[in-house]
This record gives sequence, structure tokens and C-alpha cells, in this order.
Amino acid sequence: MPLLPDYSGPFDPEVRLADFSREALARLGREYLLNGHLQDRVGLPLAAKRFGGDAYLELSIAEWMGASPVYSRRMQQALGFEGNDVGTVFKNLQLDIGAPPQFMDFQFRLDRPDYGEFWLAHCGALMDVEPFGEAQVRMMCHDIEDPTFDATAAATHPCMKMRPIHRPPREPAGRYPHCRWAVFIDDEATPARPHSNLAIVRESKLATIPVDVPPHDAEPGGWADYSGAFDPQLQLEDFSHRALVVVAQEVAVQSHLLSRSFLLAVGQKLGDAAARELAAEQWTGIAALTAERIREPMRIEGDGIDAIAKTFQIHPCFQPRTYVDWRVEILEPRRARLVLGDCAALEEGDAWSWFAGLREAPHPALDAIAGRVNPHARCHPVAPPAGARLAWEVVVDPQSPPQEEPHELKLARISTGARFRFEQRRLLRG
Repeated sequence: MPLLPDYSGPFDPEVRLADFSREALARLGREYLLNGHLQDRVGLPLAAKRFGGDAYLELSIAEWMGASPVYSRRMQQALGFEGNDVGTVFKNLQLDIGAPPQFMDFQFRLDRPDYGEFWLAHCGALMDVEPFGEAQVRMMCHDIEDPTFDATAAATHPCMKMRPIHRPPREPAGRYPHCRWAVFIDDEATPARPHSNLAIVRESKLATIPVDVPPHDAEPGGWADYSGAFDPQLQLEDFSHRALVVVAQEVAVQSHLLSRSFLLAVGQKLGDAAARELAAEQWTGIAALTAERIREPMRIEGDGIDAIAKTFQIHPCFQPRTYVDWRVEILEPRRARLVLGDCAALEEGDAWSWFAGLREAPHPALDAIAGRVNPHARCHPVAPPAGARLAWEVVVDPQSPPQEEPHELKLARISTGARFRFEQRRLLRG
């Protein structure tokens, strides 16, 4: 069938990412990148509120150092740009949830294989933190970035370093660009020491799960991978249809890995009960925000059961399908069914994921997604069909009281990213 330019047409229970056009996948891919970035805006403040500011710093460092080397290597392998030079690091940054394009507007200059610089024309993270004062800026731009930047670079070369040329607090006030960093290989430096949690994250099923790779491009044009020269002006529109299907899935894996690394650190510090509690809250906040955001670029209109079903179907929290066996079907004009089959997401055997909290019971994240489309929608657990593990029915009852906005969503809205709108900066590459 023809590729879908958006999801404004009828709901189709068989639709997968590969059914969308390159242009639609580029729009959706940017939203997936921002989704992974903003989940931190929910989980870390909730941890700090419960356990103090020291927990924010410690958990932030542990989560990024435990996850970014894993997903950096995955993206290199997926798009064919494995290497050990600065250009490889820059390619990773262009496809990293830590640097969603435009919101974290990285600009690059590659001088030679062992040296380059990047700067941020716009740093959404700084815009979020600066109003809270210099101490918060220093914690993010110094205490957190120093070890986590080097951990990301070390995934490419053990002696790769990232060092600030200048960075916030901005002096003078309003300094532009917001920061500038040198990235270089220092062969005489002590190789970066990996975080102890990195090995644990690598042992998860998620870390090695394959993604669906279409057998061929369903649309002409674009790069099949990123094995060519580093392009400082890269946009998602530069990739082929097949490559964009892979990128979207790998970005979803990045989000799950980052959450897993965060919840692992929470469990180690505070116990698995705290990890389960924070997992439900983090998932609720980011799932609700992204449910709102993805509707506009994919042109999902209205508040009917079809709009709810479409939102659940393409939501990044339920990607990739190789990890999350997720099915959505419409039963009646005001009823849909969500089905979770036997899959790796339910087989990790620990408390360090969002899916570990799913039971034959209501879950606030599911209600939050449905409620952002229609506040009268609720998700009720039902008996799963044969071969499935869990199921819920989404019911829209106009007579029921509307859902209140989750407090976790209100927390996510504090970020300027909640209201950020992407631009299409380049037409599709032929």
C-alpha cells in the first residue's frame, strides 16, 4: 500500500513505523528524540524531592554513564559508522536523546580525525535550569556533564575527551553561543573508567535486542546509512526510508536504556520499592507529554477512540516491537483494546523498567496517554486473548468525570521542551 504521509487517515491495527513516509518518519523521529530527553525532567526532580539534591546529582551521573555508551555503540552498528575518531563521536551526538536537534542545537566543526569542536546555538536544558539559579546551572553544566560527556566519548575511543572552551554560568549574562567544547583524542591520558553499572545495563535483554530492519527501501532517496563523511548539517531528512525506520526504533531503545539505567541506580541507592514507585511516576509524566506532542506532527485529530488508538500505536514508549509486543485494536465506537504479548520487555526479571510495573491492574501511565486525547477515557484491565500476557480496554464514557492532569505531567511541563516546536530545516535528500 502507499506510504502514509501522516496518520490523519483511518486507524489501521496493522500499521507499523515502516508504513510511514520518509517525511513522516523524520517528524516522528525528532519527537522520539525529545521524548527520551525530557523523561529526565520527570524522574530526576521526583527523586530529588524524595531523597534530596545529592540524589539528583548521583542518579543523573549514574544513569547517563550507564546507558549512553551502550546506545552509542548500538547506533554506530545500526547505521554503519563504527570508528574511533572525533567524527564518530559527532555522528553519535547527532542521533542521541541527550542532544535532540534544535532543542539542543548542536553545531559542529571537525578539524581533523583527532580534534573538533561543538557549540550550542540553543541549549534547551540551560533554558530550563537557568531560572533556578547559578548553583543549578553549575550542577548540570559542570558536575554532571564532566563525567557523562567523557563516558559518551569513551564509547568511541577510551582516551577521547570533551573539554569546555567556555560554558555556563554565562559570563557575561546572555553569552552566545551558550557553550563551546573541544573534543579530542589524548593518547597520553588515562583511559576513561566506565561506571560500574555499565556492565549491568549491558547484560539486559534490552541492550542487545535487534530492531526490525525493512528488507528494502519503500521510498527512493536518502542515505542508506551514515558510513560516509561526517556532515555537520545532518538532518533526519537526509536518511533513506529504511534507515529512518531503524533510527526511530534505536531512539526508542535509547529512552528505555536511559530509564533502565536510572531505575537501576535508584534501586541500588534506595531499594526496588522506590525504583518501582519512581518508574510509574516517570512513565506517567513523559508518556502523557509525548501523547500530546506526537499528535500534531502526525496529524492525529479529534478525541475519538480512533485518535486514542493511533496515539497508543505510534507512541515511542511501546517501541520497538521486537522488545514490546504491543497491539491495539478498536472494538466499538467508544472501546479499544490494548494487548501486551510475551516479549523481552516482560522478561528482564528485575524492577528496573517501566514494564516491570505492569500487572492485571490499572496503570497511571496508560490512563495518562488515553486521557491526553480524551479526558473521559480510562484503561481497565481485562482477560488477555490467547497467547498474550496482559490486556486493557480503553473506554470513553462521556458521563464519567474527566481525568485530572497528572501531577507528573505538570512537572514535565516545566521544561521549555514541553512547548518546543521543531522546524523542517531541509527537504528530503534525493
